[in-house]
Amino acid sequence: MDRLSAMQALTRVIDTGSFSMAARQLGIGQPAISKAIAQLEARLGVKLLVRSTRGLAPTDAGQRFHALAMRALEAADEAEAAARVAGTSLTGRLRISTAVSFGRLHVVPRLPAFMAAHPELEIDIVMDDRPIDIIEEGVDVALRLGPQHDSGLTGRAIASRQRWVVGTPAYFARNGIPDHPRALAAHQAINLSEVGIGAAWTFTRLHEEQTVTLHGRLRVTANEGVREAVLAGLGLTVGAEWSFGLELADGSVRAVLTDWTLPAAPLWAIVPAGRQLSARSRAFIAFIERQLRAPEV
Repeated sequence: MDRLSAMQALTRVIDTGSFSMAARQLGIGQPAISKAIAQLEARLGVKLLVRSTRGLAPTDAGQRFHALAMRALEAADEAEAAARVAGTSLTGRLRISTAVSFGRLHVVPRLPAFMAAHPELEIDIVMDDRPIDIIEEGVDVALRLGPQHDSGLTGRAIASRQRWVVGTPAYFARNGIPDHPRALAAHQAINLSEVGIGAAWTFTRLHEEQTVTLHGRLRVTANEGVREAVLAGLGLTVGAEWSFGLELADGSVRAVLTDWTLPAAPLWAIVPAGRQLSARSRAFIAFIERQLRAPEV
């Protein structure tokens, strides 16, 4: 495996936390991934990955290498894309699916740059919090949060954000700040209706693990509703930076229990399995990945 491919293998393993998942995304065997990373570590003379009871994790050297490797891979992708579309312009219609809140916060505000680069391209955005059938709906690319298990679809994680327990300063002033996940039992939580009466979350801190179920009087059917209820001071929730990044930055929402870790919220670009990826879809996925790869500041 060449140097660039080895970099890609390592970054996928770190991003997914799994040799097998990285192998599936890259379409190669898991032994090839393991061998490439072993050779990379031997050439560099440092350990890039370590195994623990919680799975795979990058070493300090691995984290630094990952950041620089991502820049190199992005530059290579951009060079290929520039060569591929040189002298051409994307045309036709691109149909994109996204959840309502995610589309409003992260997709629509970024479309001006993409549409300006491709003035002959038409775009349909299907904004729906339901898990729609993208084949039946004629969707070219779906942007979805969380694990994806549909065998009729294929895709890869293109970005990720942290999850936190969040609420407004006014809510915490009235109800107190939880100092342990167990203390969340005394708080009003805003939950999505589809996850049931209470949402169970597993918090980790060093070698400690605590699973708690969040309960509250208010449940809503869409993430947009959860977001608005939290901003209205009705309760707290486990929310990703996808939903509350701007408010966390300006202080209108506060994260608590930050010494504990919750599962991250990956963003997947999903396409129908077995279908040749169009230049339109490929260009949009590359664009949105570049836009969203780094956390917002």
